[in-house]
Amino acid sequence: MKSRRGLALEQTGSLFSNEHAIRNKVPQVTLFFWLIKMMSTTVGETAADFLNFNLNWGLTNTTLVMSGLLLISLYVQVSAKKYVPALYWLAVVLISVVGTLISDNLADNLGVPLELSTVLFASALLVTFVVWYKSERTLSIHSITTRRREAFYWLTILFTFALGTSAGDLVAESLNLGYFVSALIFAAVIGAVALAHYRFKLNAVTAFWLAYILTRPLGASLGDYLSQPRSEGGLELGTTSTSVTFVVIICGLVVYLTKTKKDQFVL
Repeated sequence: MKSRRGLALEQTGSLFSNEHAIRNKVPQVTLFFWLIKMMSTTVGETAADFLNFNLNWGLTNTTLVMSGLLLISLYVQVSAKKYVPALYWLAVVLISVVGTLISDNLADNLGVPLELSTVLFASALLVTFVVWYKSERTLSIHSITTRRREAFYWLTILFTFALGTSAGDLVAESLNLGYFVSALIFAAVIGAVALAHYRFKLNAVTAFWLAYILTRPLGASLGDYLSQPRSEGGLELGTTSTSVTFVVIICGLVVYLTKTKKDQFVL
């Protein structure tokens, strides 16, 4: 005889029909998810610097071009009928770049202190979470099955990247801790979140979003550590080499996931 818990799990599992799985527009949270997400945050930091400084596009032109590409990418992503790894991760990489540029524009062009921009983005993110939850009664990424929920999802992602950039720069530069130490600090905090979830039963949705937010400053700190000159505390690999290396790895993993479907519901 099955236990009540077993019956409950069976009934819950039956909700994830093939039709539901196709409609869900985001990947399953696996090791691949976190690996690609981490590398996309690094690319967001280094690619923005590459376009801005190495190609001499300037901050304003870089922001306009990348924002245009992001809007096109999101239109295609939202128009898709199911989760497509290439479309999804392209949108994440582009939103990572744009989130970085938004933070940089506030700091460099408008002179907004990093402390203030960090508070502003944190407030915007909190408001988005509140409105999303009041509207949909859930913040779970396993329920991105309507365009309204997907709109909330991508707006949240944008604010996490912008917040992560400001917070990462604040810790690394304003507090003079350096890129490597900053990366260690954010990695330690993510580890604490994971421990709180697996050991002390922190709510899974809360743990996910905390980890998602924190991987942005971690990736930004790693990107700066790899690309920046040694005189500034980096390894001086350059923004070009760092960006290309991570983009190639991301593409390889996306191709692998497209073929194996390891990040999708398989029933």
